[in-house]
Amino acid sequence: MTAIRKVVVTAFGDVENVKVLDDTCPPPPPGHIQIAVEYAGFSGADVNMRKGIYPFQKKAPLTPGYCLLGTVRANGEGCTAFQAGDVVTVLTKYDAEAELVNQPEKYCIRVPDGVDHRQAAALVCDWNAAYGMVMHTAKVTKGQRIFVHGISGAVGCAIMILGKLLGAEVYGTASWRNHGDIRAYGATPFVYTDKNWMGEMKALGGADAVFDPLGFESFDESFSILSADGILVAYGNNKGSLENGKNKSPMGAIMKLYSHNLNIMCGKRTTFFGLTRDLPMYKPNVAALLEMVKSGTITVPIKNVWDMEDIQTAHRQWGGGSGIGSLLIKVSKD
Repeated sequence: MTAIRKVVVTAFGDVENVKVLDDTCPPPPPGHIQIAVEYAGFSGADVNMRKGIYPFQKKAPLTPGYCLLGTVRANGEGCTAFQAGDVVTVLTKYDAEAELVNQPEKYCIRVPDGVDHRQAAALVCDWNAAYGMVMHTAKVTKGQRIFVHGISGAVGCAIMILGKLLGAEVYGTASWRNHGDIRAYGATPFVYTDKNWMGEMKALGGADAVFDPLGFESFDESFSILSADGILVAYGNNKGSLENGKNKSPMGAIMKLYSHNLNIMCGKRTTFFGLTRDLPMYKPNVAALLEMVKSGTITVPIKNVWDMEDIQTAHRQWGGGSGIGSLLIKVSKD
């Protein structure tokens, strides 16, 4: 057993319920490798898990952290794919915000030499989700119009960049303070709250794909701006958390989202994208993204990095501040 520090959501609720505590990490069991974590991803999933409203989540107490990048420290019985010192990344859903973690070897992905660790840490969750939605779910092609809610956020920013690489026209909503950054990528930003984007997109003929992490009534608004055969790809229910509103279950909104597909006379489609490490394209997608970073095809914007000991600050500041891109927790002390 090795002494470690880790983040723990001790009970669902306010930021004060997220603490950094002392604990121990056992040796890796068979089929697992032990990883010394350098960076953990941070997202709306962390915030919603702390509140207890993330769909089908564990009960508290729990250690959050949807993904990580770190260095292999030890192999469990039967593990031969990695050696001590190899840099790996892995989608975890839980437990990434800890100095040491044990993860199944089969889900871990080697990070090539020369790839920036911060960028690689953001790929396995934020960019993997964006890549899956753009390339496989919506199948975005050159000349299409796509619309991205939260375009300055981690996943939204990735969708924007990948969409532009494919030759799509990209539109989206974001806070006014980030519009300059978004225009620099060649996308067209709108303010969500004034709803002008709805009329503008309808005047253009609608969006061929809309990507919506907000949920609730935003799903209805997004559906309304689709082109005649467009697709709405939902991937979150963050609207309440962003607005500091009352916690509420997203299940009703998700059921209504899918009900649109019951109208066989309508060419519009809806789906909810969920990212898991059991998807067949999980590792191929991450490998493709790592190669894109290594070759310079993409550069992953990093908006902010907090030290793990400042985890409460990360929760308080989530969704605010200027800048675009992914958020990370620096777990290692070096």
